[in-house]
Amino acid sequence: MTTSRQPVDSLIALRDLTRQFASERAWQPFHTPKNLAMALSVEAAELMEHFQWLQTGAEHELDEAARTGIRHELADVLLYLVQLADKTGVDLHAAALEKITLNGVKYPAAQVRGDARKYDQY
Repeated sequence: MTTSRQPVDSLIALRDLTRQFASERAWQPFHTPKNLAMALSVEAAELMEHFQWLQTGAEHELDEAARTGIRHELADVLLYLVQLADKTGVDLHAAALEKITLNGVKYPAAQVRGDARKYDQY
């Protein structure tokens, strides 16, 4: 999805671009919450393929083709996420801020610093 307009620098602008892209192709009937959630999962799996069999996935293990593939799959994940949020009426920015606050309560820094265990394991 490309545009000759100004750079897209917000989730709202991405939402509008994905709406326009789908509308131009008459894809709205296919973009149900279920289908978008499934497509999001598929794209996340495609992202994981780039890291499969690597030691850690650190920068030094990635060649230019892998970095390009990762960038494209991350974009696919983001675009499907934005579309799913749009279809379900979720304000992604507000939801992310809410979740960060909730995680701060669940994982107090003083208690979990340097510990990768889940909140119910410490």
